[in-house]
Amino acid sequence: MPAKPAPIKKAVKKELPKKVEKAPEPEPVPVPEPAPVPEVPVEAPPAEAPPAEAPPAEEAPPAEEAPAAPAEEAPAAPAEPAVVEAPPPPPPEPTSAPVELFIEDKNDTSVSIIWSQPATVGDSGLDGYTIEVCKDGTEDWKAMNEELQKSCRYTIKNQTTGDSLKIRVVAVNAGGRSAPVTLPEAVVVKEVADRPKIRLPRFLRQRYVANVGDKINLTIPFSGKPKPVVTWNKNGEPADTTRVMIRSTGHDSILFIRVSEREDSGVYEMCVKVDGFEDKASLILQIVELPGPPSSVKIVDSWGFNAALEWTPPVDSGNTVITGYTVQKADKKTGDWYTVLEHSHRLNTTVSDLVMGNTYKFRVYSENKCGLSESCVTTKEEAKILKTAINYKPPEYKDPDSTEAPKFTTALTDRAATVGFSTKLLCSVRGSPKPKIEWMKNQLVIGDDPKFRQIFRHGICSLEIRKPGNFDGGVYACRAKNTHGEATVTCHLEVKRLVHCVGATPTG
Repeated sequence: MPAKPAPIKKAVKKELPKKVEKAPEPEPVPVPEPAPVPEVPVEAPPAEAPPAEAPPAEEAPPAEEAPAAPAEEAPAAPAEPAVVEAPPPPPPEPTSAPVELFIEDKNDTSVSIIWSQPATVGDSGLDGYTIEVCKDGTEDWKAMNEELQKSCRYTIKNQTTGDSLKIRVVAVNAGGRSAPVTLPEAVVVKEVADRPKIRLPRFLRQRYVANVGDKINLTIPFSGKPKPVVTWNKNGEPADTTRVMIRSTGHDSILFIRVSEREDSGVYEMCVKVDGFEDKASLILQIVELPGPPSSVKIVDSWGFNAALEWTPPVDSGNTVITGYTVQKADKKTGDWYTVLEHSHRLNTTVSDLVMGNTYKFRVYSENKCGLSESCVTTKEEAKILKTAINYKPPEYKDPDSTEAPKFTTALTDRAATVGFSTKLLCSVRGSPKPKIEWMKNQLVIGDDPKFRQIFRHGICSLEIRKPGNFDGGVYACRAKNTHGEATVTCHLEVKRLVHCVGATPTG
């Protein structure tokens, strides 16, 4: 009997070596005969073990051999893990509760909420969320969404203004519903009051200037909840809706004038009210046009080639400041007008360079930022430039004193010459009147000696010595003299003898 379970143990060791090692550990306690177990592998081959398994199944019922029964049951225990090799998957579990639920926005009929996904999702994933609502004081929770909400934001619509609601969010997956996350306090369905604030554009914070006839279209944004009430005043009184059209929305107000007139100028005040709060902003609208002409102009005086004028400012400045005046003149003979002064800020001027014997009229235009006035004012009197006797005396001119004593600008230089070869001595001199030139040799005036050729031209003095001999060497001097003085320069001339080489063969 103990020999039969041994092959079963071997077969189990081959298939599941790890589990079989653990199974035999409890066997030594109930089995009294441990000795025959190690002898079995030596006597019988493992191939015969499978057919021997059938008889033990039939012989198991006898109760006489009580100690052998545990030996037969022990191999049955390791056979069970073969079925447990692929354990069934664990049942799906729901996620943890969503987190960070709070109110994003609300109005009189809806509430917008936002939350974050659960910290623990699990292997079953996340299918979506269910948003549930009940009135404060009850526990009658109702789902607001028929289909699962995929995103972490939801707007609960179609609610009654003033209701107090409790809101919670539940995450759903294959494991079921998670624990809910609930708002800490009930929410009242009502628009959140926000103080009104006018955001006046930068270009409207200063005076806004436009020309007569321009279209005015000014948009001024603002903020505030619930929808603010907007009113406009002009110069402290309600704006005239026949001239000014106002259109307001929940976030801005538009002031529109189709064709502007000067009467539309003024201080416009915008007021935005929300419940007991309000905000105001003012803008200055100025409609300008061309100015009128000066009130009057007159000739104050005329003398020589000049005429003095004065004028007065215009009655109508065009609803803006006068920036200057333009003055024109016209000769009575031709009648053509010419501008003599522009952009003058003064109320008087003097017109010069008038032609003698002519009669002149003058006119003045006023000017503002829109341009020159369409009309002008002309002098009633005329300015006549009389002819006057003129004795012309030409100025007396004196010739400049350009006299100068002689002065050599280039001196003579020492030279060496060869017997029989002509040479020149050169220097330059200036002076006024033109100086007289004398050449000297060893302090003796050369004079008209034909051996020497003297030239003085354009301040250049030259002395040519024609085929000098052994006795032509010495100290040469050039002297320049005029009525203002004289000057002298000297040099030394050396005349060398031509040396012939002894034994040289004559050429030619």
